[in-house]
Amino acid sequence: MPDERVDIAVVGGGITGLAAALHLTEAHARIAVFDAGLNAGSNANAGSLHVQLQSRFLRLYPDEAPNVEASLPLYLAATRTWIELDRWLGGVELAQKGGLMLAESDAQMAFLEKKAERESRKGLDVDILNRAELEEIAPWLGDHVVGAELCRDEGKLNPLLANEAARKLLKSSGVAIVPSQVHALEPVPDGIRVSTDAGDCIAEHAILATSWGTRALAAGLGVRIPVSWEPLHMNITEPGDYIMEHLVQHAEQPITLKQFQSGQIVIGGGWAAKFDPAVGTPEVLKASLLGNVALAAHLAPGIAHLRLMRTWAGLNTTADGKSIIGPLPGTPRVIAAVPGDAGYTLGPIVGQAAANLALGNEQQFDLMPYTPARFS
Repeated sequence: MPDERVDIAVVGGGITGLAAALHLTEAHARIAVFDAGLNAGSNANAGSLHVQLQSRFLRLYPDEAPNVEASLPLYLAATRTWIELDRWLGGVELAQKGGLMLAESDAQMAFLEKKAERESRKGLDVDILNRAELEEIAPWLGDHVVGAELCRDEGKLNPLLANEAARKLLKSSGVAIVPSQVHALEPVPDGIRVSTDAGDCIAEHAILATSWGTRALAAGLGVRIPVSWEPLHMNITEPGDYIMEHLVQHAEQPITLKQFQSGQIVIGGGWAAKFDPAVGTPEVLKASLLGNVALAAHLAPGIAHLRLMRTWAGLNTTADGKSIIGPLPGTPRVIAAVPGDAGYTLGPIVGQAAANLALGNEQQFDLMPYTPARFS
């Protein structure tokens, strides 16, 4: 257990909480990071650096799509934050070669053309590529792919390297990372009492970087934060010589493909997993596993011979399509820091914003659209 009193308690040790704590170290604040290590989305993440509108989200959550579209400038800013963080952490295989969203029909190409027009108006660097243009940068694609949208702002990174490097840097800076679950937050006259498995801690401010776990902790303070979990699964192959520089998605089907420097290919994209809170661990569904890898081999036939090394499930966090950043209504010492869709992409910039709030620093962007007060 750290000192019984700290300046700032960061609740949650995923990429959002780690980024918040890293920025707090620059102010020489006394920090404690509490991380239960249970179903952390960052530890199950596939490493996509998303910027363009994901067809999966548009299809599944059409009512929330306008909120994601309005947030596109934040996604652009998030990529710049990742570039800075990559340097800070000593390199986490960050590559920003762009993202391809593939089409296999004229109807899908028409969808991408309209989507690209909307994204361009928000400042994204996008182009529509025909098959010949696509062949020049991704010759490994199957013959049935007729074209794609290229978003030059997108990329990929190795989340395992990023998470471990951030924890190592924090520990070397004297930050306590406490492997303990936070059960409740309580306002006290001189701060916030943080009740954990390891004992209580009094903090000047608390940052809630707890993704879907924010709902219960905020409810304990009488605040409604309607986040929920979404169980999804991923796969990773053995190393191969296949060269896949881009983040790859599809205009209609749920898929993401990306290749690490190791040569391994991560296959994901939002296929459903199973989660029973009574069991406590997300489970892979056989139908999702088979459908996911079959679609990957369909789009990139050259990887069909690669063996799967591992398959796993994790919990994505959903709310209303926008990030949630700001003091909780009625309890301003507690700051919500919940990224919107594509939480790993947005995590560092959301964590940095929460740290700036705790320190009273100037913000890089307007936080008003993301205030948790919008749910009150």
